[in-house]
This record gives sequence, structure tokens and C-alpha cells, in this order.
Amino acid sequence: MAATGFVFHRTRTGSTLGVQYDQEGQLIQVESREDEDQSVKLAEILELLLVAGYFRARIKGLSPFDKVVGGMTWCITTCNFDIDVDLLFQENSTIGQKISLTEKIVSVLPKMKCPHRLEPHQIQGLDFIHIFPVIQWLVKRAIETREEMGDYVRAFSISQFQKSHTFPEDKELLQKKDKAVKAVLDVLEVYKPERKYRRQRDAGLHLDEESRVHSTLLEYGRRYGFSKRCKQNKEDEGKISMSEAVPDAIAEVLEEDNLQAAEEMQIKTLMTSMAAMASGEGKLTASAVGQIVELQSEEIKLIATEYAEKLELSSEERSERYGPMQQQRRAVFSLNKQIQQKVEQLEELKVKHAEVKACNEEAKRSLLEATEHSVKLESEMKSLEEIEEQADSGLMETLRALVMMNENLKQQEQQFRTHCKEEMARLQQNIEEINSASGQDTEEEERSQLIDQQHNLDRERLQKIRLLMARRNREVAILQRKIDEVPSRAELTQYQKRFIELYSQVSATHKETKQFFTLYNTLDDKKLYLEKEVNLLNSIHDNFQQAMSSAAAKDQFLRQMEQIVEGIKQSRIKMEKKKQENKMRRDQLNDEYLELLDKQRLYFKTVKDFKEECRKNEMLLSKLRAKGAS
Repeated sequence: MAATGFVFHRTRTGSTLGVQYDQEGQLIQVESREDEDQSVKLAEILELLLVAGYFRARIKGLSPFDKVVGGMTWCITTCNFDIDVDLLFQENSTIGQKISLTEKIVSVLPKMKCPHRLEPHQIQGLDFIHIFPVIQWLVKRAIETREEMGDYVRAFSISQFQKSHTFPEDKELLQKKDKAVKAVLDVLEVYKPERKYRRQRDAGLHLDEESRVHSTLLEYGRRYGFSKRCKQNKEDEGKISMSEAVPDAIAEVLEEDNLQAAEEMQIKTLMTSMAAMASGEGKLTASAVGQIVELQSEEIKLIATEYAEKLELSSEERSERYGPMQQQRRAVFSLNKQIQQKVEQLEELKVKHAEVKACNEEAKRSLLEATEHSVKLESEMKSLEEIEEQADSGLMETLRALVMMNENLKQQEQQFRTHCKEEMARLQQNIEEINSASGQDTEEEERSQLIDQQHNLDRERLQKIRLLMARRNREVAILQRKIDEVPSRAELTQYQKRFIELYSQVSATHKETKQFFTLYNTLDDKKLYLEKEVNLLNSIHDNFQQAMSSAAAKDQFLRQMEQIVEGIKQSRIKMEKKKQENKMRRDQLNDEYLELLDKQRLYFKTVKDFKEECRKNEMLLSKLRAKGAS
């Protein structure tokens, strides 16, 4: 942009002139004196911002105002405080834009409880001596906030990681836990309570509940009576009355002996109704199971029938003992059992009948197919006989003769082949007998056989060498194509430059388009709200005279105005909410942008190191070639 004014102008020594523009776009000359303290403080501020992570302060093309204001804005947003700053921030702003920006920054500092006071003109005038303590406090606060958020994000990431992944230590702990649980279960299985006594049937009918509990414990070998509970009660009472412990000691001992004797008597009475259990009672051993499995099915059936007969005999014998009512019950039971057996036999017969019926249907289908096939063959034979009757008899005789001749020739050929095989076997046997009878070969035959063997070996060797050479040629061609497919370093560098240029163009176009979209949307929203405001003012102006004519109309007008104000407040709340969402999205994008900048710096550093190592490699290779040539 061409600036209007003098090209040559004088300046005082020790001062610099900065080119700035006012709100109307006019060129203004601002004179600022150089101060060593100010420059030292500026360097310290930039160093603090770089330590905090604001690497935009490293750009040399930016003015000190842009660096300082950008760093303060970045620190405030990092501390999770909102600041009303234009998202499309541009460098070299006008004076009005700078004043509004500094006023917004200064208005946020008291909300953050900053202990240092700062005025907008100090930021605009680049008073770094007063700006430095504020920057120092903001950087400290930003680092603390980042540490807090880092701990929160780290804890959240660990929880998310643990949902779908585990460490080797956790796996080992789970394996040890499974083993420990298995060991505990094995121990419980080994040391589970065993029943030693069995209470007789009519022994526990006249016992109270407590005696039944003790008898159940005695069945499993546990002797737990009244004495323990009595001791606990005595201990509790002794804590209350410690002063009477000495005179009551003898009475306690006597009472304890009496209780123990009573307990022993009760245990003896309960044990009289117990019967000792055998060691293998109630358990089915492995040998018994093996004997049952080894029995054949026929023997099992025979044993079952014998058992049924014995059961019937025993029922008949019992019928003599018992009355007619018991006999009737047993007869009904036996009849029901016979009915059940007959029903089972009927079900088996039904299943067999269904199988036989299915086999019968299958045989019928096969018979039907065979009859159909025979009918078809008969019809074909009839058709052939009709054709034969209609055809020439001489031709038919000729065909029959040819067919007979063909069959005879086939039979002769078969006989000739068998004769040739027999003759060949006989001749080979004769040759072997002659060779064995002679016992030696001539020298010429041996030489010819050796020559043939050597010739065959040489031919096989030549064929193998040709195959190996063809395989090597194919491998060389494949490697040559792969080498040609790999681009050289110069080509890669050229590709990289072209991609960088294309990315720069696309990024610039995208940024410009995005700015235009944002500007258009802002102006469109502004136009919409202005139109609403104009329409509202016009409606108020048109209805004002009519509303002031009467008290009722006036009240109605006031109510409508209140409704309008309420609607405006609701719209304002919605816009504030939208504004808050946009700010949160801006903060998120800013954090992502900083992460990408870190990755970009790491990439550039890695590329630089890689180029340096490549240069060293080329130098070493050249030295090695020179030594090899010498």
C-alpha cells in the first residue's frame, strides 16, 4: 500500500518512527523513544511467554504490541476465562482496534483477581515496566491451570485406557487370583465337615429346638455347649461389677462346674440316640461304578426281571401279613406299573411301525420307478421294431452283419492283446535266462552303456543350469523394476516442494474463504436484527398515539411492550449461549492448533537432522570411493 506524504524526513537521534494508520486509513507518524529498561523488560516478557508455551512470540515479523497482547490473550484463555476478542485476529491493527482490545484485556484482569493494576494506555504505549508483573502473574497462573487440567486429562485418559486394556501386572494378578481361589476351594473341599454320627429316626421327636441344634452339631463331631456362652455372659457382668469380683469368684467356679457337669450329661444323653456311620456309607466308589458299567445289558435285564419276581413274591408274602386295604394298594400299584410298561411297549411298537412304514413307502417308490423305466424301455423297443419293419430288409441284414463283425473284431483284438502280453513276458524271461546263462557282457556294450549314462548326466546338468540361469534372470529383472519404481532423492525433494506449494495455496484460499463466510454471516445477522429493530420501532411509533387515547389502551400497550422486552431478553439469552458455545469451540480449536504447531516444529527439526545425517553419509561415501579408487 502506497503511503502519501514525504519520502525523506528527519528524525531525532535516539528515536524511531513507526508507521501507523488511524480509523480513516490516514497515515500517522508516531514517535517513540528508545529505552534500555523497556527493551530489557520486553526481552524478559518474550522469554516468559516462550517458556509458558506461546511460541508466536518467536515470529520476527510481528510488532511488540502484537506479541504482548497476543501473549496476554493466550494466557487469559488458557486460564479458562472469557475475553471478547475477534477470532479473525489481524496484525498491525488501527488505534481504535488496539484501544478496544486493551480495554477488553484490562476488564478481564480484575475478574481473575490479578494483584497488579494495569491501564489500557500502558499496554497501547508499550510500557513494558508496568506490563511485566502482569505478564509474570498471568504466565504463573496459566502454568498452574495447565497442570491442573493436565492431571484431570491424565486421570481421564487412564480411566479410558483401563476400560479396554490391561497391564501385564494386572494379568499376573488375575492369574494369581484364579490360582488362589482354586487353592482355597481345594482346601475347603478337603477340610469340609464330615458326618460321624447319624441320629436315629425316633430320637429327635421329643427334643426342644436348642437340643436339636446341639445334636446336629454332635453328628459332625462338634462339642459346643452352654459353658462358652455362660462365660461370655459372666465376663460382661464382671465388667459392670468389678467391686464384687473377689467374693463371687468361688460361686462362679462352683456354678461353672455344675454347668459343665450338666453339659456332659446332656451330651451323653444325646449321644445315646446316635449311631456311628461307616466310612464308605452314602458314597459310590469308583470300583462299584466300574463293575456296574462292565455288566452287559442282557445280564442287567435278567437281574431286573429276577428283582421284579422277588418283589412280587415279597408282596404276596406281605399280603398275608397285612390287611385287605394294604393288599388293594399294592395291587393298584402293580397294575399301574404294568400299564406303564405296556404303554412303553406300545410307544416302541409305534416307532417300529413308523420305520417299517417308511421302508415300505421307499420300496413302493423304487418299484414305481422300476415299472416306469420298464414301460419306457418297452415303448422304445416297440418304436425300434416299427422302424425296423418300415426300413429295408437288405439294409437291416447288412447292419446286423456289420455289428456282428464289429463284435468279433473287438473280441479278436482283446485276444491278440493278451497273446502279445504273454509273448512279451515269455521273450523277456528268455532274455533274462540267456543273460544269466552267458554270465558276462561284451566290452562294447559296457562302453555304450557308460557313454549313454554320461550323456544323460550331462544333459540333465545342462537342463538344470539353464533353469537356474532363467530363474536368476527373472530375479534380476524383478529387482531392476523395483529399483526403477523407487524415486530418487531429487524427485522426492521436488515432490515435497510441489506439495508444500499446493498446500500453501489451498490453505490461503481456505482461510480467505472462511473469513468471507464469517463476515457474510455476521453482516447477515446484523441486518436481520436491524430489520427487526426498525419494524419494532415503526410499530411502536404507529400505535403510540392510539394507545395514549384511553387508559385501557394504554395498559394494553404497556403489556405488549413488556412482552416485547421479554422476547428481546430471551433472544439475548440465546445469543449469549451461542456466543459461549462459539468461545468454547474457539478454545478447543486453539488447543488443537498449539498441538499441531508442536508437531510441526518436531517435524522440521527431524527433517533438518535427517538432512544433516544424509549429508554426512554422502561425505563418508565419497571418501570411501576415493580411498577405493586410490
